[in-house]
Amino acid sequence: MNQTPVYSVTQVNQYIKGLLDRDKLLAGLLVRGEISNYKVYPSGHHYFSLKDAEGTIRCVMFRREAAGLRFRPENGMKVIASGRITVFPRDGQYQLYCSALTPDGIGDLHVAFEQLKKKLWQEGLFDPAHKKPIPKFPRKIALITSPAGAAVRDMLRILGARWPLAEVVLLPVRVQGVEAPGEICEALAWANRHQVADLIITGRGGGSMEDLWAFNEECVARAIYASRIPVISAVGHEPDVTIADFVADLRAATPSNGAELAVPDQNEVLDRIAQLEGRLVQAVSRRLEQARKRLEQAERCRMLQNPMSYVDDRRLLLDYQRQRLARGLSAAAGRERERFARLSAGLDALSPLKVLGRGYAIARRTDGGIVRSVSDAVPGDELSLRVTDGEITCQVK
Repeated sequence: MNQTPVYSVTQVNQYIKGLLDRDKLLAGLLVRGEISNYKVYPSGHHYFSLKDAEGTIRCVMFRREAAGLRFRPENGMKVIASGRITVFPRDGQYQLYCSALTPDGIGDLHVAFEQLKKKLWQEGLFDPAHKKPIPKFPRKIALITSPAGAAVRDMLRILGARWPLAEVVLLPVRVQGVEAPGEICEALAWANRHQVADLIITGRGGGSMEDLWAFNEECVARAIYASRIPVISAVGHEPDVTIADFVADLRAATPSNGAELAVPDQNEVLDRIAQLEGRLVQAVSRRLEQARKRLEQAERCRMLQNPMSYVDDRRLLLDYQRQRLARGLSAAAGRERERFARLSAGLDALSPLKVLGRGYAIARRTDGGIVRSVSDAVPGDELSLRVTDGEITCQVK
């Protein structure tokens, strides 16, 4: 009889967690609700609940994600939370792990913003490696903005005051409304096609999210990404963030800030030049003073006063070196003669002729073999005896 298996509480919780983690819908949700029971723990993690008229869901936002919040959540605030749902096995309760949290009230625009942001990020349009450096001293700057707004007047004023050497070209476009994205894209493409500048600033003044929406359109983002000319995005006020800010080579907090980032301050450059000029004068003065001291030392030099003294000194040195060389060669020759005498004496002592001189003889057969033993000769053999002054022929009896 088959028995129903018994599972532990942990096994059940882990199984349910696996089911939720494999659900693609629960892996990336946007949830709208009202914040309640909001708490920030010393660890930096945020814990709260999202509720509506008929339900509640527990939520957690870890410190890393919470660090990116641009506002402080409060109880009663209506928000849209982005994240995934899973189970914490220890207590068996499911909860929403938030990766982003934004105030509610902007409706479908916010959803579109987040979706496009995620899409372009996955495609690599926000990659820092693609961002081009901003030229330090731009010669020509193109402003792609509305010709009638206060933003363009502020940018022109700041550019003229900070760096009047730069030529400014205005490419007028609408920055609000249905036609605005297309005009901004066409202006970016035209500026690149004709190389009208070596830096582009595009943007507008502040407004609502609907007012700034032209800079959240995908076509504008792709046009900025495709620009071969570096682009500064200068849209809205400092808290405003658009898709164009993420794609541009540099984000400015405001149009005025964009103009400040685009060019150096001529007063600072002049001060820097004056500092460098002073350092150059000091360096040249030091070099001249060092050269003057060396010249004075040269004037007191005996060789310059009497050039032949140098030759005389070298002649004395040559004689000294010649004497040292002669003494060295003589000593080396004496040592070699002594060594030769020792070797000759040793060789003479080992010579066979010395042995023969003492009365010994060397017996050889007719075939040249040396007789070392009685067994080496038989009666009748002829032998040659080598003595100190010659050879004696004899016969063995």
